[in-house]
Amino acid sequence: MNILSLFVIIPLVMMAVIFCVNGEKKSLIRTIMSIGGFALLCTSTYLTIQFLELRQIDTTSEFLFTESAMWYERFNIHYSVGVDGISVAMLLLSSIVVITGVFVSFAMEEKVKEYFLWFLMLSIGVYGFFISLDLFTMFLFYEVALIPMYLLIGLWGSGKKEYSAMKLTLMLMGGSAFLMVGIFGIYYNSIPEGGEGTFNIQEIAANVQALKANGGDISWEYIFFPLTFVGFGVLGAMFPFHTWSPDGHASAPTAVSMLHAGVLMKLGGYGCFRVAMYLMPDAAQDLAWIFIILTGISVVYGAFSACVQTDLKYINAYSSVSHCGLVLFALLMMNKTAMTGAILQMVSHGLMTALFFALIGMIYGRTHTRDIREMGGLMKIMPILCVCYVIAGLASLGLPGLSGFVAEMTIFVGAFEHTDFFHRTFVILGCSSIVITAVYILRVVGKILMGPVQDKHHETLTDAVWYEKVAAFGLIAAIAAIGMAPLWLSNMIGGGIENIAKLFTYGL
Repeated sequence: MNILSLFVIIPLVMMAVIFCVNGEKKSLIRTIMSIGGFALLCTSTYLTIQFLELRQIDTTSEFLFTESAMWYERFNIHYSVGVDGISVAMLLLSSIVVITGVFVSFAMEEKVKEYFLWFLMLSIGVYGFFISLDLFTMFLFYEVALIPMYLLIGLWGSGKKEYSAMKLTLMLMGGSAFLMVGIFGIYYNSIPEGGEGTFNIQEIAANVQALKANGGDISWEYIFFPLTFVGFGVLGAMFPFHTWSPDGHASAPTAVSMLHAGVLMKLGGYGCFRVAMYLMPDAAQDLAWIFIILTGISVVYGAFSACVQTDLKYINAYSSVSHCGLVLFALLMMNKTAMTGAILQMVSHGLMTALFFALIGMIYGRTHTRDIREMGGLMKIMPILCVCYVIAGLASLGLPGLSGFVAEMTIFVGAFEHTDFFHRTFVILGCSSIVITAVYILRVVGKILMGPVQDKHHETLTDAVWYEKVAAFGLIAAIAAIGMAPLWLSNMIGGGIENIAKLFTYGL
């Protein structure tokens, strides 16, 4: 069995086992989730080690651990899987966020069985998306990842949960409609003369390059590239299609917010890179300026919006809009350094925002408020949680030694390689987000953690329990590990970047 298939099989087995368990046996369900989550983490770690070893031997293959089986012969649809350094990084990120999300969910008491079943379905969609090399299969897993969000927010969320769940679902399904048109447009227009159509990403890329080399018509790229980029960009919270994100984050239960912001939104950036830019490079290069403007707005608008929020979840949600905008912004720079930084930012932000949402959920579970105006002096009451929150904030504003610094420095160094006025202007604009991020992070830290205790009832609150410490410390360890030893990750990612970067004028 191909090791990549385990990322789908393990969650399916977990779902089957949990489905057969009595819903009242909550501790048994949590144990099953812990064992399965740990198995996924071990699988992704083993895959990473094997990938790095095999890559030293095989330096020519674009994807490793490939496997393909016919699924629907009429349209040449395959269950086709494989990974490069980018996919491996995303699988490792997903496994870390999933296992920490499981521990955070130990506090869940309402309909635990049903909650974890939908949580696992979401995980299956995420894992399947990152391992797929067939466009149709990738789109299928993409939809599997989106569907559970409606129920997870609508049933287990808080606040305006029905409104937020419906808004998120409608906007993401709207993006999916664009994607479907884009994917079938790519499929039909990349068919070689006298050949047959394929959904395989590698074969489509080769067909497009052959078509271009032979002087064929590639004007269709200029129709389907915007549709595909916007379709994925909606999930990546690209301005002005970002409005579902803050409401969805604010209403989602803690672990779902972690998985949503930490992993699900990364499907957007990954799809823009792997599908839109890789398969339609000419249109990507010519139309990039439009999306650079939109993503530049996302970066600054998200940061400024976070500054004026008073709800902790909304602050982190708008911060995610800014940081995810930076991912798409870096990809559109179309050189190896900036695009490597974009993938590093995806990993870094996934860990940071998962930590933020986990801590916000823990604090809310104790104080029963997310309004920063009603909190203060929490450092005296729950020092472990507050120290973890400070570390997450420092990583977000780019403190050297943590993952945020590595990712953002790589992005801005690569982006500044462009010498024209347009690119330099937006790079400087993007750099300004670092200062704005420092403003809202330090504001929140000073307001809720320092000073006198605002509510006397908070003085009796408890600090983190063991399973909360496991989740928080695990995420912090990953953030620090990348910050202090980033080269193995950036080199692994860089190998996957080269095959796409060479398609653009700015090149390697």
